[in-house]
Amino acid sequence: MRKPEPVTLEAPSVRLEPMTADHVAALEAAARDGELWNLRVTSVPAPGEAAQYVQDALKGRDKGHMLPFVVVDTASGRVIGSTRYHDIVVPVERVEIGYTWYGKSWQRSHVNTTCKLLLMSHAFETLGAQLVGWRTDNYNFASQRAIERLGAKKDGVLRHHSPRRDGTIRDTVMYSMTAGEWPEVKAHLQYQLTRPRET
Repeated sequence: MRKPEPVTLEAPSVRLEPMTADHVAALEAAARDGELWNLRVTSVPAPGEAAQYVQDALKGRDKGHMLPFVVVDTASGRVIGSTRYHDIVVPVERVEIGYTWYGKSWQRSHVNTTCKLLLMSHAFETLGAQLVGWRTDNYNFASQRAIERLGAKKDGVLRHHSPRRDGTIRDTVMYSMTAGEWPEVKAHLQYQLTRPRET
């Protein structure tokens, strides 16, 4: 597996750009759409915290275990959220996708499926990953449903695993997808994005 390097990934409706310090104000604006920092099961930066959020993400990039992106709506050019590769382990050809959030206006839309299709295509087909993983809070049921809709398999639960922003300790639900499962999953996600919508 190749080490992930900053790259722009683009679909007709969404663009994933490498996160930089210039994105601080845009990320703060995106997080205000729904005041997402009030959700105890997410890592969305609260007002005044976006600069530190970006700094921490870029520190992870520089250390080689993260590659953060901002999510851009191509029609408006607006930043509408963020996502990243993390827990990158090149020797075992594994990468995880996480730290994902979108402004409330973009939730339950095509955005998450499109972003995951871009990230998984790049991980499996360009980087040569053999496994892509996800992890989420045991009480983040919306995230668990979204991950399962992608076709990932639940690996298990790590109990008393990680601190939440409010100081409580969460259990972490782990998911994964193998390179062998990817072609069928890719076809299904492409169908999901093109199938006629029910009215």
